[in-house]
Amino acid sequence: MSNKLNKVVVKVSKVETVKVDNRVNNTGRPVNKKSARQVRLNKQAFYANVNAKFKQGNQFKVNNDVYKYDGKGCIVNTITGYVCNIDYVGRTKVKGYTFVLGKKVNVELNLKTLKFVS
Repeated sequence: MSNKLNKVVVKVSKVETVKVDNRVNNTGRPVNKKSARQVRLNKQAFYANVNAKFKQGNQFKVNNDVYKYDGKGCIVNTITGYVCNIDYVGRTKVKGYTFVLGKKVNVELNLKTLKFVS
């Protein structure tokens, strides 16, 4: 018995690149930036951006003092250190507390009005 191998020839053709100009993704209608949907989407994007900046520990200003969230449940001042504990971080509000002369003082921050330091 003799084993013969068959020779196979593979032809490779030249592949042409097709330029795609992304027209298939265009609905053909301009976006109405003033529509209720676009306003709502812009608000949601802003809230998500501000919330992410706060949680990542970006510095922000309140009454000309610079603070930051340390990620462990505290807000710290960049100069003096500890400021308050944080109970709740919501979409647009942060609630916390601190003790002043033995009394509990509630702290509430509105993330929409915080000025983040870049």
